[in-house]
Amino acid sequence: MEQNQQQQILAQNTLDNIPSPAPNARNITGLVKEKGKVAGYRLSDNTVLEKAQAVQLARQGGIIGVGIAHRGDTEYLKSIPDGSESNNLSNLPSISPSMES
Repeated sequence: MEQNQQQQILAQNTLDNIPSPAPNARNITGLVKEKGKVAGYRLSDNTVLEKAQAVQLARQGGIIGVGIAHRGDTEYLKSIPDGSESNNLSNLPSISPSMES
């Protein structure tokens, strides 16, 4: 097994749940940040959701390319490792909370 595959498997092990996306699942296109922390997500249809709403939608298969992880009691979305850095959530543009629609 090559090193890249091993890294992907280890990264996937940090996810609590990798939901199967529905045929109409949307992508995350931006992060809503408050005081430097992710507070929500903008989806490919320009819907903006709070973090908890996005986790619930992902759990239902409504968001593609993400898994659910947790830190303490807080659940959050994390990119599913695929060997590409360009589609990681941390590489997406940030939008301010005032841009919510």
